[in-house]
Amino acid sequence: MSHAPVVLGIDLGTTATKVVAAGSDARVLHQTERGYPLRTDESGEAVQDAVQVRDAAIEALAECVAWADERDHPVAGLSFSTAMHTLVGLDSAGEPATPAFNWADTRAAEVAKRLRSDWDAAAALHRATGTPVHTQSVMVKLAWLTGSRADLTRDVVRWCALKDFVVAAFVDEFVTEYSLSSGSGLQDMATLRWHEPALEVAGIRADQLPEIHAPTDALPLKSQVAKAVGLPEGLPVVLGGGDGPLANLGVGAVGPGVAALSLGTSGALRVTRDRPGVDDRCRTFSYAMADGLWVIGGAVSNGAVVAQWASEAFGVDVADLLDEASEVPAGAEGLMALPYLLGERAPWWEPGLTGAFVGLRRSHGRAEMTRAVVEGVAQQLALVRDAVADSGAEVRAVRATGGGFRSRVWADAIAAALDIDLELAEGSGGSGLGAVLLGWRALGELDSLQRAADLVRLDGKIAPDPAAAQLMARRRPLVDQLHKALRDLAL
Repeated sequence: MSHAPVVLGIDLGTTATKVVAAGSDARVLHQTERGYPLRTDESGEAVQDAVQVRDAAIEALAECVAWADERDHPVAGLSFSTAMHTLVGLDSAGEPATPAFNWADTRAAEVAKRLRSDWDAAAALHRATGTPVHTQSVMVKLAWLTGSRADLTRDVVRWCALKDFVVAAFVDEFVTEYSLSSGSGLQDMATLRWHEPALEVAGIRADQLPEIHAPTDALPLKSQVAKAVGLPEGLPVVLGGGDGPLANLGVGAVGPGVAALSLGTSGALRVTRDRPGVDDRCRTFSYAMADGLWVIGGAVSNGAVVAQWASEAFGVDVADLLDEASEVPAGAEGLMALPYLLGERAPWWEPGLTGAFVGLRRSHGRAEMTRAVVEGVAQQLALVRDAVADSGAEVRAVRATGGGFRSRVWADAIAAALDIDLELAEGSGGSGLGAVLLGWRALGELDSLQRAADLVRLDGKIAPDPAAAQLMARRRPLVDQLHKALRDLAL
């Protein structure tokens, strides 16, 4: 007897591909995973082997299909999610002619700095495309590659995102979708077409890029991959979208005023609304989801990585160190930290920014310093929320997910900085589940993305401490002042 059908969400991450199996009730039934390396040999380098990623996706999918077969869950379709801001050059045969550049590759920093030196031009690109002029931007990476790296681009005929290359192996067509391409810095938010001024900066032509489809468009699975994974030829393959927008869907943060907050190595806060656009000061991004919905928000480069840094610096297990920090009162005994260990993205978009402790005294030890960097990250996420609010997108609720929330000190600090309850969605399945729900929407089983979000279950709630929230609010203007002072230092 067959059980309920499933859609398999293929989530192409930075260091692993996960395949999530879930029914139309949003219940995650199974997950498989295959890892691959992120090469960082050269200073600023962060690249992957696109073929390894493609093969890992097929292997993880085959394992998940085998699980579904064993338990008589028919597979209704496939759907994709992917890390955003990736880039790979293809040769005339459609094979990779370059490594796959990750968002974290910062070798285009000088190009980004040059482009941002003309603020009016940079702001015009940001407002048109929804993507900051920053090293994570595909447009900026292309400007660097086409302008100075002929050694990497001599055999390139076409350019695409890493997911586009993987999807081409599944459906044998060179396509992308407007959720993923909206984070490239190359797509016009208003028209959902390639933006000619951005293409000019990037040094490429529109005919070198994939054809843009809707995220809910489905194409037939080709026979070669179908046989390799044990699925029928012609099965619907939903193009899917970027992991940021789909993470909102996966935690149910789709309705007006409901934000998704993620805390892993880095962090992000995004709220969904029914139109694109960024704030007047160009502090936020604006990326498409599907069905006319967009997310506006910002990603911070420094998330739980700051606690890992403290753990390594002090020679203490990170969980033990966070437990010590949780015993320190809010405010870290007068210590403040600007936790810019990896530069910073939102709301500053300054990859060269460095960190600092302010107010350091002899009485401060590792627990206070750790509490201070945790609170520094929390304040940065609150600054992103403030920028989102300035764009006209109210934040009335926050659904939070990510490994950082295994420690209560993270949840307490972020709830206080935002002065709002954190609704924990750890068991939701994240962007992989978002891909599944988008797949069910594409197959006609869900009548709206809001209906899909309503199905997501929550794990609990963390309320802010009122006194801690007041303290964080008083300090937050200082963060901006100290950031400006730090930025002007030539160390």
